[in-house]
Amino acid sequence: MTGLILAIGLAIMCFAVLAWGLKLPRKLWEVTGIALLLGLTGYALQGSPAQTGAPKAPVERMDGAGSAAMIAERQKLNGSAPMGDNLLVTADAFSRHGQYADAAETLRVAVVKDPANGDAWLSLANALVQHAEGNLSPAALFAFSRAEQAAPSHPGPPFFLGLALARSGRLLEGRAVWGDLLARTPPQAPWRADLTAQLADLDAFIARQNAMMQTQ
Repeated sequence: MTGLILAIGLAIMCFAVLAWGLKLPRKLWEVTGIALLLGLTGYALQGSPAQTGAPKAPVERMDGAGSAAMIAERQKLNGSAPMGDNLLVTADAFSRHGQYADAAETLRVAVVKDPANGDAWLSLANALVQHAEGNLSPAALFAFSRAEQAAPSHPGPPFFLGLALARSGRLLEGRAVWGDLLARTPPQAPWRADLTAQLADLDAFIARQNAMMQTQ
């Protein structure tokens, strides 16, 4: 973890030096940020993910079928058939076989090719979380952020960010993300029922954790 923190600090320093010290043109800031992200992503893929001691919520609907269920859920939130982008199709195939590092590497190419591809950013975020065994790395958080920037009204980024937060033990943060998403989800949205059920499961888990703490 110390090494990753140092890497993040160096990346921020590099960006600051390039952007303000060397007067990098603003039109190149996005490309520079993506390049630094790719460096952090590579570090995350090669390093050992941090182990969290916090209790993790057992979100059964997503855990049971693993990566295939996550991909299907992402496609359902898209409200369409699987995307035809060959890189995303290849990355999904890697993820279905548990090859998360290969999926992330493929998606790194996709976001460089098209920085506005929100589905690629979301898929990259999910692949990084899965590769880190459910832990949220700074690179994954950045990818979630870019996915939301690409499609601010899309339910996918907050849905999977809330899921990742809950799985990593950050229960109240995950609950807040899902609660906000539910509050702005139209009544007729096809994903509303599943989100409501997921949120109810998380609330029940939080309640059990609080009850256990009170008895100790």
